[in-house]
Amino acid sequence: MKTFMIERYGDQAAVHAGEMPDPRVGPDDVLVRIHAASVNPLDLRLRDGAFKAFLPYRLPLVLGNDLAGVVVRTGAAVTRFAVGDEVYARPDKNRIGTFAELIAVHQNDVAVKPANLTMTEAASLPLVALTAWQALVERAQVRPGQKVLIHAGAGGLGTIAVQLAEQLGAHVAATASTAKVELVKELGADVVVDYKRQDFETVLKDYDVVLDTLGGETLEKSLRVLKPGGRVVSVAGPPDAAFARELGLNAVLRLVMSALSFRTRRRAKHRRVTYSFLFMKASGDQLRELTPLIEAGKIRPVVDRVFPFDQTREALEYVEKGRAKAGKVVVTMT
Repeated sequence: MKTFMIERYGDQAAVHAGEMPDPRVGPDDVLVRIHAASVNPLDLRLRDGAFKAFLPYRLPLVLGNDLAGVVVRTGAAVTRFAVGDEVYARPDKNRIGTFAELIAVHQNDVAVKPANLTMTEAASLPLVALTAWQALVERAQVRPGQKVLIHAGAGGLGTIAVQLAEQLGAHVAATASTAKVELVKELGADVVVDYKRQDFETVLKDYDVVLDTLGGETLEKSLRVLKPGGRVVSVAGPPDAAFARELGLNAVLRLVMSALSFRTRRRAKHRRVTYSFLFMKASGDQLRELTPLIEAGKIRPVVDRVFPFDQTREALEYVEKGRAKAGKVVVTMT
Protein backbone atom coordinates (compact mmCIF):
# COMPACT_ATOMS: atom_id res chain seq x y z
CA MET A 1 0.00 0.00 0.00
CA LYS A 2 1.03 3.61 -0.53
CA THR A 3 2.02 5.61 2.56
CA PHE A 4 3.81 8.66 3.82
CA MET A 5 6.43 7.62 6.35
CA ILE A 6 9.65 8.42 8.12
CA GLU A 7 12.67 6.11 8.32
CA ARG A 8 14.49 8.39 10.75
CA TYR A 9 13.45 11.18 13.06
CA GLY A 10 14.04 14.64 11.69
CA ASP A 11 12.53 17.65 9.98
CA GLN A 12 10.29 17.90 6.94
CA ALA A 13 12.92 16.26 4.74
CA ALA A 14 12.50 13.01 6.70
CA VAL A 15 8.93 12.52 5.41
CA HIS A 16 8.58 10.70 2.11
CA ALA A 17 6.18 8.59 0.09
CA GLY A 18 6.77 4.86 0.18
CA GLU A 19 5.28 1.41 -0.11
CA MET A 20 4.50 -0.73 2.93
CA PRO A 21 2.92 -4.19 3.23
CA ASP A 22 -0.85 -4.20 3.76
CA PRO A 23 -1.68 -4.32 7.50
CA ARG A 24 -2.19 -7.62 9.30
CA VAL A 25 -5.73 -7.90 10.63
CA GLY A 26 -6.06 -9.31 14.14
CA PRO A 27 -9.19 -11.04 15.46
CA ASP A 28 -10.48 -7.79 17.06
CA ASP A 29 -9.44 -5.52 14.19
CA VAL A 30 -11.27 -3.88 11.34
CA LEU A 31 -9.35 -3.15 8.15
CA VAL A 32 -10.30 0.31 6.92
CA ARG A 33 -9.72 1.72 3.47
CA ILE A 34 -8.89 5.31 4.34
CA HIS A 35 -10.72 8.03 2.45
CA ALA A 36 -9.35 10.99 4.41
CA ALA A 37 -6.98 11.73 7.28
CA SER A 38 -6.26 14.99 9.06
CA VAL A 39 -2.97 16.62 9.98
CA ASN A 40 -2.30 17.32 13.65
CA PRO A 41 0.57 19.05 15.46
CA LEU A 42 1.14 15.64 17.03
CA ASP A 43 2.29 14.33 13.63
CA LEU A 44 5.03 16.95 13.56
CA ARG A 45 6.18 16.16 17.09
CA LEU A 46 6.29 12.44 16.32
CA ARG A 47 8.23 13.15 13.13
CA ASP A 48 10.73 15.21 15.13
CA GLY A 49 11.19 12.44 17.71
CA ALA A 50 9.85 14.57 20.57
CA PHE A 51 8.21 11.56 22.24
CA LYS A 52 10.71 8.83 21.40
CA ALA A 53 11.76 8.45 25.06
CA PHE A 54 8.32 7.11 26.02
CA LEU A 55 6.77 6.21 22.65
CA PRO A 56 9.52 4.09 21.13
CA TYR A 57 8.14 3.46 17.64
CA ARG A 58 9.85 1.00 15.36
CA LEU A 59 11.03 2.73 12.20
CA PRO A 60 9.99 3.05 9.41
CA LEU A 61 6.88 4.70 10.83
CA VAL A 62 3.78 5.71 8.89
CA LEU A 63 2.51 9.04 10.23
CA GLY A 64 -1.11 10.10 10.70
CA ASN A 65 -3.38 9.98 13.76
CA ASP A 66 -7.00 10.09 12.66
CA LEU A 67 -9.13 8.94 9.75
CA ALA A 68 -12.45 8.40 8.06
CA GLY A 69 -13.01 5.49 5.70
CA VAL A 70 -14.83 2.26 4.89
CA VAL A 71 -14.44 -1.14 6.54
CA VAL A 72 -13.18 -3.66 3.97
CA ARG A 73 -12.44 -6.63 6.26
CA THR A 74 -13.23 -7.67 9.82
CA GLY A 75 -11.39 -9.93 12.24
CA ALA A 76 -12.97 -13.13 13.49
CA ALA A 77 -13.96 -11.61 16.86
CA VAL A 78 -15.35 -8.32 15.55
CA THR A 79 -18.98 -7.76 16.56
CA ARG A 80 -19.46 -3.99 16.21
CA PHE A 81 -18.81 -3.54 12.48
CA ALA A 82 -19.38 -5.13 9.09
CA VAL A 83 -17.78 -4.75 5.68
CA GLY A 84 -19.07 -1.58 4.04
CA ASP A 85 -19.55 0.42 7.25
CA GLU A 86 -18.41 4.05 7.05
CA VAL A 87 -16.33 4.78 10.14
CA TYR A 88 -14.06 7.33 11.77
CA ALA A 89 -11.36 6.77 14.37
CA ARG A 90 -8.25 7.83 16.19
CA PRO A 91 -6.13 4.65 16.31
CA ASP A 92 -4.37 3.70 19.52
CA LYS A 93 -1.07 5.55 20.03
CA ASN A 94 0.85 2.33 19.34
CA ARG A 95 -0.97 1.70 16.04
CA ILE A 96 -0.93 5.03 14.24
CA GLY A 97 -0.41 5.36 10.50
CA THR A 98 -3.37 7.00 8.78
CA PHE A 99 -1.35 8.60 5.99
CA ALA A 100 -1.85 5.37 4.07
CA GLU A 101 -4.35 3.57 1.89
CA LEU A 102 -5.25 1.02 4.58
CA ILE A 103 -5.05 0.63 8.34
CA ALA A 104 -6.03 -2.09 10.81
CA VAL A 105 -7.69 -0.64 13.92
CA HIS A 106 -9.02 -2.37 17.04
CA GLN A 107 -12.82 -2.33 16.97
CA ASN A 108 -12.93 -0.59 20.37
CA ASP A 109 -11.24 2.48 18.87
CA VAL A 110 -13.67 2.90 15.95
CA ALA A 111 -17.12 4.49 15.63
CA VAL A 112 -19.65 4.76 12.83
CA LYS A 113 -19.13 8.01 10.93
CA PRO A 114 -21.68 10.76 11.64
CA ALA A 115 -24.29 10.48 8.90
CA ASN A 116 -24.35 14.20 8.19
CA LEU A 117 -20.63 14.54 7.50
CA THR A 118 -18.50 13.92 4.44
CA MET A 119 -15.43 11.74 4.79
CA THR A 120 -13.28 14.87 4.73
CA GLU A 121 -15.26 16.51 7.53
CA ALA A 122 -15.33 13.34 9.63
CA ALA A 123 -11.58 12.83 9.29
CA SER A 124 -10.96 16.24 10.83
CA LEU A 125 -12.60 15.30 14.12
CA PRO A 126 -11.43 12.19 16.01
CA LEU A 127 -8.19 13.36 17.63
CA VAL A 128 -9.35 16.89 18.49
CA ALA A 129 -12.86 15.83 19.50
CA LEU A 130 -11.52 13.13 21.80
CA THR A 131 -8.98 15.55 23.27
CA ALA A 132 -11.70 18.10 23.98
CA TRP A 133 -13.91 15.43 25.56
CA GLN A 134 -11.15 14.00 27.72
CA ALA A 135 -10.03 17.46 28.86
CA LEU A 136 -13.43 19.02 29.57
CA VAL A 137 -15.67 16.05 30.44
CA GLU A 138 -13.34 13.38 31.78
CA ARG A 139 -10.55 15.41 33.40
CA ALA A 140 -12.12 18.78 34.33
CA GLN A 141 -15.72 17.52 34.73
CA VAL A 142 -17.10 20.83 33.49
CA ARG A 143 -20.54 21.65 34.89
CA PRO A 144 -23.22 24.12 33.76
CA GLY A 145 -22.46 27.67 34.80
CA GLN A 146 -18.72 27.17 35.21
CA LYS A 147 -16.31 29.53 33.48
CA VAL A 148 -14.02 27.85 30.94
CA LEU A 149 -11.16 29.43 28.97
CA ILE A 150 -10.06 27.80 25.70
CA HIS A 151 -6.77 28.99 24.23
CA ALA A 152 -6.37 29.23 20.43
CA GLY A 153 -10.12 29.07 19.94
CA ALA A 154 -9.81 29.05 16.15
CA GLY A 155 -7.32 26.17 16.07
CA GLY A 156 -8.08 22.54 15.30
CA LEU A 157 -8.65 21.65 18.96
CA GLY A 158 -9.99 25.05 19.96
CA THR A 159 -12.85 25.10 17.45
CA ILE A 160 -14.19 21.81 18.83
CA ALA A 161 -13.47 22.57 22.50
CA VAL A 162 -15.36 25.88 22.33
CA GLN A 163 -18.43 24.12 20.92
CA LEU A 164 -18.26 21.26 23.44
CA ALA A 165 -17.83 23.62 26.39
CA GLU A 166 -20.92 25.52 25.26
CA GLN A 167 -22.88 22.26 25.05
CA LEU A 168 -21.79 21.46 28.61
CA GLY A 169 -23.45 24.69 29.73
CA ALA A 170 -20.27 26.58 30.53
CA HIS A 171 -19.60 30.29 30.16
CA VAL A 172 -16.92 30.10 27.47
CA ALA A 173 -14.02 32.46 26.86
CA ALA A 174 -11.44 31.94 24.14
CA THR A 175 -8.35 33.61 22.77
CA ALA A 176 -7.95 34.26 19.05
CA SER A 177 -6.32 36.64 16.60
CA THR A 178 -8.17 39.68 15.27
CA ALA A 179 -9.20 37.98 12.02
CA LYS A 180 -10.70 35.00 13.84
CA VAL A 181 -12.70 36.69 16.60
CA GLU A 182 -16.02 36.53 14.76
CA LEU A 183 -15.60 32.85 13.85
CA VAL A 184 -14.92 31.91 17.47
CA LYS A 185 -18.00 33.85 18.58
CA GLU A 186 -20.07 32.00 15.97
CA LEU A 187 -18.81 28.71 17.42
CA GLY A 188 -20.26 29.63 20.80
CA ALA A 189 -17.69 31.63 22.78
CA ASP A 190 -19.28 34.20 25.10
CA VAL A 191 -16.06 36.21 25.33
CA VAL A 192 -13.24 36.28 22.77
CA VAL A 193 -9.98 37.97 23.72
CA ASP A 194 -8.04 39.28 20.72
CA TYR A 195 -4.53 38.37 21.79
CA LYS A 196 -3.03 40.83 19.31
CA ARG A 197 -4.70 43.71 21.16
CA GLN A 198 -5.24 42.47 24.70
CA ASP A 199 -3.54 40.34 27.31
CA PHE A 200 -6.07 37.74 28.45
CA GLU A 201 -4.57 37.82 31.94
CA THR A 202 -5.73 41.42 32.38
CA VAL A 203 -9.24 40.76 30.99
CA LEU A 204 -10.27 37.45 32.53
CA LYS A 205 -10.41 36.30 36.14
CA ASP A 206 -11.98 33.70 38.44
CA TYR A 207 -12.17 30.93 35.86
CA ASP A 208 -12.87 27.34 36.84
CA VAL A 209 -11.08 25.59 33.97
CA VAL A 210 -8.46 26.49 31.38
CA LEU A 211 -7.70 24.28 28.39
CA ASP A 212 -4.13 25.20 27.48
CA THR A 213 -3.11 24.42 23.91
CA LEU A 214 0.00 26.62 23.76
CA GLY A 215 2.19 26.03 26.82
CA GLY A 216 5.04 28.34 27.82
CA GLU A 217 4.12 31.85 28.94
CA THR A 218 0.45 31.25 28.10
CA LEU A 219 0.36 28.38 30.57
CA GLU A 220 2.01 30.46 33.30
CA LYS A 221 -0.51 33.28 32.81
CA SER A 222 -3.38 30.78 32.75
CA LEU A 223 -2.64 29.80 36.33
CA ARG A 224 -3.32 33.41 37.31
CA VAL A 225 -6.81 33.64 35.78
CA LEU A 226 -8.10 30.62 37.71
CA LYS A 227 -10.00 30.98 40.96
CA PRO A 228 -8.92 28.86 43.96
CA GLY A 229 -9.83 25.25 43.29
CA GLY A 230 -9.65 25.76 39.52
CA ARG A 231 -7.63 23.63 37.17
CA VAL A 232 -5.65 23.96 33.99
CA VAL A 233 -5.51 20.98 31.64
CA SER A 234 -2.67 21.31 29.15
CA VAL A 235 -1.90 19.46 25.94
CA ALA A 236 1.22 21.57 25.36
CA GLY A 237 2.80 22.03 28.79
CA PRO A 238 5.34 19.83 30.54
CA PRO A 239 4.29 16.20 31.15
CA ASP A 240 3.78 15.10 34.74
CA ALA A 241 4.21 11.95 36.80
CA ALA A 242 0.54 10.99 36.40
CA PHE A 243 1.06 10.90 32.64
CA ALA A 244 4.12 8.70 33.13
CA ARG A 245 2.09 6.30 35.27
CA GLU A 246 -0.63 6.13 32.60
CA LEU A 247 1.99 5.03 30.08
CA GLY A 248 3.44 2.49 32.52
CA LEU A 249 6.89 4.09 32.39
CA ASN A 250 9.66 3.02 34.75
CA ALA A 251 10.56 4.86 37.94
CA VAL A 252 13.38 6.84 36.33
CA LEU A 253 11.14 8.24 33.60
CA ARG A 254 8.42 8.99 36.16
CA LEU A 255 10.96 11.06 38.08
CA VAL A 256 12.00 12.84 34.88
CA MET A 257 8.38 13.70 34.05
CA SER A 258 7.80 14.92 37.57
CA ALA A 259 10.89 17.13 37.37
CA LEU A 260 9.82 18.61 34.03
CA SER A 261 6.54 19.82 35.49
CA PHE A 262 7.79 20.64 39.02
CA ARG A 263 7.94 24.41 38.51
CA THR A 264 4.47 24.57 36.98
CA ARG A 265 2.94 22.35 39.65
CA ARG A 266 4.60 24.37 42.42
CA ARG A 267 3.20 27.62 41.02
CA ALA A 268 -0.21 26.02 40.67
CA LYS A 269 -0.15 24.83 44.27
CA HIS A 270 0.87 28.30 45.44
CA ARG A 271 -2.26 29.67 43.77
CA ARG A 272 -4.41 26.82 45.14
CA VAL A 273 -5.17 25.48 41.67
CA THR A 274 -4.15 22.26 39.93
CA TYR A 275 -2.19 21.48 36.78
CA SER A 276 -2.38 18.32 34.71
CA PHE A 277 -0.97 17.24 31.36
CA LEU A 278 -3.20 15.41 28.88
CA PHE A 279 -2.07 13.03 26.16
CA MET A 280 -5.34 11.91 24.63
CA LYS A 281 -6.33 8.25 24.25
CA ALA A 282 -8.20 6.44 21.52
CA SER A 283 -11.82 5.63 22.37
CA GLY A 284 -14.61 4.48 20.11
CA ASP A 285 -17.04 4.78 23.02
CA GLN A 286 -16.28 8.47 23.47
CA LEU A 287 -16.64 9.07 19.73
CA ARG A 288 -20.08 7.46 20.00
CA GLU A 289 -20.91 9.90 22.80
CA LEU A 290 -19.90 12.78 20.55
CA THR A 291 -21.66 11.55 17.40
CA PRO A 292 -25.21 12.61 18.42
CA LEU A 293 -23.95 16.14 19.10
CA ILE A 294 -22.32 16.18 15.67
CA GLU A 295 -25.37 14.80 13.87
CA ALA A 296 -27.58 17.36 15.63
CA GLY A 297 -25.31 20.16 14.41
CA LYS A 298 -24.28 21.07 17.96
CA ILE A 299 -20.63 20.40 17.11
CA ARG A 300 -19.53 21.06 13.56
CA PRO A 301 -16.12 20.47 11.99
CA VAL A 302 -14.08 23.41 10.76
CA VAL A 303 -11.86 22.49 7.81
CA ASP A 304 -9.29 25.01 6.66
CA ARG A 305 -7.83 23.31 3.58
CA VAL A 306 -7.84 19.94 1.83
CA PHE A 307 -4.76 18.41 0.16
CA PRO A 308 -4.65 15.35 -2.11
CA PHE A 309 -2.78 12.35 -0.72
CA ASP A 310 0.27 12.86 -2.95
CA GLN A 311 0.73 16.28 -1.32
CA THR A 312 0.84 15.00 2.27
CA ARG A 313 4.30 16.50 2.78
CA GLU A 314 2.97 19.87 1.68
CA ALA A 315 0.04 19.49 4.07
CA LEU A 316 2.42 18.86 6.97
CA GLU A 317 4.51 21.87 5.98
CA TYR A 318 1.37 24.03 5.73
CA VAL A 319 0.47 23.17 9.33
CA GLU A 320 4.03 23.48 10.60
CA LYS A 321 4.40 27.00 9.20
CA GLY A 322 1.13 28.11 10.78
CA ARG A 323 -0.62 28.87 7.50
CA ALA A 324 -3.97 27.39 8.51
CA LYS A 325 -6.49 30.17 9.11
CA ALA A 326 -8.90 28.16 11.27
CA GLY A 327 -9.68 24.53 12.06
CA LYS A 328 -8.09 21.46 10.54
CA VAL A 329 -6.09 20.51 7.47
CA VAL A 330 -7.20 17.27 5.80
CA VAL A 331 -5.56 14.90 3.32
CA THR A 332 -7.90 12.98 1.00
CA MET A 333 -6.93 9.56 -0.30
CA THR A 334 -9.58 9.10 -2.95
